[in-house]
Amino acid sequence: MLAQEVIEYISQKQQGLELVQSISLSLGDLEVRTSSEEIKQLLTFLRDDPALRFTLLLSVTAVDYLDAAVERFEVVYHLRSLYLAARKQVALIRVKVRISENNPTIPSVVSLWNGANFMERECWDMYGIVFEGHPNLTRILMYDEFKGHPLRKDYPVQLKQPRVQLRYPEVENTARYMHRPSLGGDLVQISPRKS
Repeated sequence: MLAQEVIEYISQKQQGLELVQSISLSLGDLEVRTSSEEIKQLLTFLRDDPALRFTLLLSVTAVDYLDAAVERFEVVYHLRSLYLAARKQVALIRVKVRISENNPTIPSVVSLWNGANFMERECWDMYGIVFEGHPNLTRILMYDEFKGHPLRKDYPVQLKQPRVQLRYPEVENTARYMHRPSLGGDLVQISPRKS
């Protein structure tokens, strides 16, 4: 299917269901906008429809528009259809959902793609977007005691984070055992400890 054929096919299939708010060709890829209430049903349709088969979830990410938009956050899903790609047809689709700052929640799609697990955790960790129904929505990049969500545009750059004890503290400084045999000297110079 060519891009316009895919647009017409999706529009025809979704007629009366109101899952799709808009569909267009943007930057060479299909782009679909929907609401957070309809996202799971739309993604299920895109994955399971025999003519489309967008079975590969490439990414789940987010965008923070801060003051530039009425609804601050946008969650973006990238899907690929290996079925359409094998036929040299439009095979990538971008699905976008706007969510508000007051209630940044959206249904989890881990039940559709297990690979969404870590991607949704990263979005929560970095942006504070809550994926309802996620099996383990915990931090993945930052440590557990970290306060806030560092990719939000209003995150204070100079914010001091709580200090935490090393989980596996060094018993001794092992740098003194590093040698560079080819040069005959030490890799690092460590002065002896003063008593």
